[in-house]
Amino acid sequence: MNIPYTVEERPDTGLYNAKLGIWLFLASEVMLFGGLFSAYVFLRFGAPEGAFHEWGKELNIPLATINTMILISSSVTMVMSWASLKLKDFKKYKFYMGITLLCALGFLVIKYLEYTAKFDHHIYPSTNTFYAIYFTLTGLHGLHIIGGMVVLFYLWMPGSKMWHSKPEQFTNRIETVGLYWHFVDLVWIFLFPILYLL
Repeated sequence: MNIPYTVEERPDTGLYNAKLGIWLFLASEVMLFGGLFSAYVFLRFGAPEGAFHEWGKELNIPLATINTMILISSSVTMVMSWASLKLKDFKKYKFYMGITLLCALGFLVIKYLEYTAKFDHHIYPSTNTFYAIYFTLTGLHGLHIIGGMVVLFYLWMPGSKMWHSKPEQFTNRIETVGLYWHFVDLVWIFLFPILYLL
């Protein structure tokens, strides 16, 4: 049985099924992170004046800056992996997807170093309101990175066999996971200034 609109676009939406599905999923993710960002704003305005800025002085801005550059780079390599498939260059796809995975791993290693430094200084989610929301937002974002890495790794290794039998459908899968990856990067681009710089 062949499921329609896995390659061609649906006439009612102008999107193929997977792309429509990922946009609906990302809409729910916007609501999730939007609620947490709103909670942060309310908690910050409710805290004593300058408290969040004072509490945030323990954050490592240089490491967070490096992580920001790593994630932006991973978005570029994600696009390049999809573009390589559009150009029918499977070897370049494998190369760029491998770089994307390395960037994601680098991000997690740096985040691990940040977390362990906080714990070594006896800073935990229970320390104060700022760190409660810091660990919640960055921890949830980290889980999204890990989830994305699982899918990216599958499509890089065992799942890439689909390229040889259904290249168009495989290319669509890379595009949809790419949309998810760009969303995860975009969330970090909001998290970085809100938590580290303001």
